Amino acid sequence: MSSPTGPAPGSPDFDAAPSSPGAAPGLPVRMPRRQSGRHRKPEPIAAPEGAPALVLAVPGAPTSASRSLAEEVSSIARSELPGLDARIGYVDGGDDEFPSLEAVLAHAAAEQKAREAALGQGEQPGPAAVVVPLLAGPDSALLRRIRQAIMNSGSGAELTEVLGPHPLLAEALHVRLSEAGLARADRARLFTVATAADGIVLATVGGEEAVQAAGITGMLLSARLAVPVLAAALDEEGAISRTAEQLRASGSQQLALAPYLIGPEIADGLLGAAAAEAGCASAEALGAYGAVGRLVLSNYAAKVGITLQQGAPVR
Repeated sequence: MSSPTGPAPGSPDFDAAPSSPGAAPGLPVRMPRRQSGRHRKPEPIAAPEGAPALVLAVPGAPTSASRSLAEEVSSIARSELPGLDARIGYVDGGDDEFPSLEAVLAHAAAEQKAREAALGQGEQPGPAAVVVPLLAGPDSALLRRIRQAIMNSGSGAELTEVLGPHPLLAEALHVRLSEAGLARADRARLFTVATAADGIVLATVGGEEAVQAAGITGMLLSARLAVPVLAAALDEEGAISRTAEQLRASGSQQLALAPYLIGPEIADGLLGAAAAEAGCASAEALGAYGAVGRLVLSNYAAKVGITLQQGAPVR
């Protein structure tokens, strides 16, 4: 599995780049009038004309909370790329309130065909949509279902990688731990947190592949906090408690559970039960942290053929 290799996401500036494999070639880019002068502000670029829709694939049982989270993530992406057509499809959806991923993709494809017919154009080479899974790490069972929904929709949509591993997710984990009083908020400031953990269990779902991928982000988090971090699967019985004991055996006494999860993919109560089993406090899931929305946009942009320039991180 690969992480984004272009410039780090999060910029208000976007440059058209040569199309990547699978990207729609030759998409025109709308650019505002250039300002003159040495100190002109960076110029944002709007979504290319005819760009495919970004469809966020939301796992788990659809709820008002998961919808609110997905809408906020989509809003972050749209704010960074004006004119972006961002939609939400639920892997386990199936009604008007929570439309299924398959239905959202089929609708996007029908709209694309209608636009082409109205303009008297033939079939366009680009996909109707690009699907971005709302997952921090790989989950083979969920990804199979997402691929099946794409096939069933007949949309020709393309699927991106999941969001991690990525340094921005290590930053997000650090922030969530600091919000829970389990880590210092800033390494540069010489103050301590009485409840700061000296060992972190990084909780994920999706089996061994997910644990290995989480371990990469875990190494980045360990470097940020200067404490050991070990990944473990929430959906493997006893894995969290075994990992907690491993940390205690190596000298850590005050542990914390850090969910390497966006939120919707985890069943209610599972995180709390795991923390209780391991005898440690838990931070919140990543949720709609700003970096999550920007990684969603980064994955979409890589498929469409837009390079995101370096910018300031979002909190």
